[in-house]
Amino acid sequence: MNILIRGGGDIASGVALRTIRAGFKVIITELPQPLAVRRTVSFSEAVYEGKWTVEGITSRRAESTKQVMDFLKDGFLPVLIAPDYKAVSLEYQVLVDARLIKAPVDYPLSPRPMIIGLGPGFTVGTNCHAVIETNRGHTLGRVYWEGSALPDTATPEGDLRRVLRAPCDGIVIGQIEIGQHIESGQVVAQVERESVISPLNGVVRGLIRSGLRVNKGLKIGDIDPRDDPTLCNLVSDKALAVGGGVLEAILGQII
Repeated sequence: MNILIRGGGDIASGVALRTIRAGFKVIITELPQPLAVRRTVSFSEAVYEGKWTVEGITSRRAESTKQVMDFLKDGFLPVLIAPDYKAVSLEYQVLVDARLIKAPVDYPLSPRPMIIGLGPGFTVGTNCHAVIETNRGHTLGRVYWEGSALPDTATPEGDLRRVLRAPCDGIVIGQIEIGQHIESGQVVAQVERESVISPLNGVVRGLIRSGLRVNKGLKIGDIDPRDDPTLCNLVSDKALAVGGGVLEAILGQII
C-alpha cells in the first residue's frame, strides 16, 4: 500500500516514520521552498540537500515519477516537489494532509484514496474520512471518525517565549546552528536589518533555513530551555503521537 503525505515538516515526518516502520510505502510531496523550522527532523530538507536522514530513514529528492518508483524500490523515502497533489501521477491508497495549514481544504471524497486530515480545517464526511487531533493534551493523536479536531488556539504550546518570529518581511540569515547552546539576549538570526534575539537560555531546537524570504510574524525559530542538544535530532513525542493516530486510522480500515 502506498501512502501520499502532503508536507514534509516535523509532524509530517513523524507520520512518515511510523508508517514506514509499520511496513508501508510512503511518498512525500513538498513546496519548491519548504519553510520547516525543525529542519534536523524534517524530511523536507531533501528538497535543498538532495537527501536527508531522520532517525535512520533517508529521504531523497525525486525529480520525476520514475525516480519516485526507483527510490521506493531502493528503500528510500521520495520527496517530490509537487504543490498540486492532483498533478502527481502516482498510485496511492491513502492521502495524509500533514501541512497543518489550519484552514479548510477542499477534497472530493470517494472510497479511495482514504483521506486523513491533521488538525483544524478538516471535518469528517466533508473533506476527509478521518481526522487526527494535533492539539496537546489527553486527545493528542486520537482518531476522529466524525466531527472535527479541536479549533486552532493560535497560541504556541508551553513557554510562549520559546517561539521566535520574523520581526519584519525579508530574508532570514541565521547566526547560530540548530543544536547549539544560546544565552538570553544573544542574536539567533537577522531578518533584513532587524535582529531576532533569544529571550531565554537553552538550545536552538529549530531555525528556518538561511536565505529564505519570510513574512512578518512567521515562526522562524524555536528555543528549548531544557538545553539538551540530543533532542534536536529526535522526532518529537507530538509527531510520534500524531503518526500513531494516522497508523490507527489506516489499519482500522484495511484489517
